[in-house]
This record gives sequence, structure tokens and C-alpha cells, in this order.
Amino acid sequence: MRKSVPVIIVCLAVAVVVLAIEVVRFRGANDPPRFTTTFQAVLLDNGQVYYGKLSRLGTSFPEMTDVYYVVRTQDAQTKQQKNVLVKRGKEPHAPTETFFEARHIIMIEPVGPASEVARDIAQVESQNR
Repeated sequence: MRKSVPVIIVCLAVAVVVLAIEVVRFRGANDPPRFTTTFQAVLLDNGQVYYGKLSRLGTSFPEMTDVYYVVRTQDAQTKQQKNVLVKRGKEPHAPTETFFEARHIIMIEPVGPASEVARDIAQVESQNR
């Protein structure tokens, strides 16, 4: 009987450690993602993708500043289609930031610093100086 008491104590200790690890993992799973890149890509449930600096993650209305999106254009003579990155803010109401309703966000990804999108953003920003 005495040998079974230490076994029970060891089993209880292991169970407490496992439970503590799971509690910490569960709490971390609810934290909003953290990005180390300057820009993020946000895919909405309507298929639109926005690129910019995302903040207020974990709220009902995440905010994006320095917002860009892609517009498809067609050359009048060659009829070739081309994607052009446009900085948001040129619209008649001249928005300075954009808020997304979190339930419409499908996915958020970092924009790699060496990616085509990052290069296009840098080019647009240099033209606006």
C-alpha cells in the first residue's frame, strides 16, 4: 500500500503539469497574430485583397493604414490586361485609414520585404514624395 501512494502522487503531479501546459497553450491560441513585416495582406470574404499596415488585431474592427489594392486595367491599343497597385486615399472621400469588420476577414498574411507587392509599394511611395 505504501508503494502505491508515491505512484499516485507522481501521477497527480504529471497531470497537473500537463494541465498547466494545456492552459498556457489555450491562452496563447486566442492571442492575435503578431507580424514582423511592415505590410500585411488581408483577404476579405468578397475576394478583395488589401495591403497595408494592420493594427488593432483581436478587435471587432481591425484597422489598416497605408492601404493599397490591385486594380486591373486594359491597354486601349494592345488590349492586354495589367494589374496596377493603387494607394487608397485617392477616392472622393479621401480615406486616411480603413477599418475591416473582423468577421469578413478570411486570411491575413505578411507581405515579404522582397516580394513583388513590397517592391510595388516602395515604388508608389517613392513617386508620392
